[in-house]
Amino acid sequence: MYLPDITLALFSIFNILRLGSYLPQIVHVARDTDGAKAISYSTWCLWIGANGSTAAYAMVNIADWTLFAVSSVNALGCAVVVGLTMWKRRQVAHLRTA
Repeated sequence: MYLPDITLALFSIFNILRLGSYLPQIVHVARDTDGAKAISYSTWCLWIGANGSTAAYAMVNIADWTLFAVSSVNALGCAVVVGLTMWKRRQVAHLRTA
């Protein structure tokens, strides 16, 4: 096995694991009844930006559809966590003012 094969295998393994890691986080936020306080908007938005810019780079600079697709799905997973957190926090704030 050559270095390019090893790096592709590592990229694939870790991105499959990363894609799978969004679901437990989404479920945890969805079940949270206190506004998902443990979620950091700045961290998750940074990850959206990093994945989104990688997707853009993949398309514009190197025309790599695989990297584009993986990075886009990762950005989407992060965006779902942020969106769900926003919804949960608004829901909690509404309940506290009602």
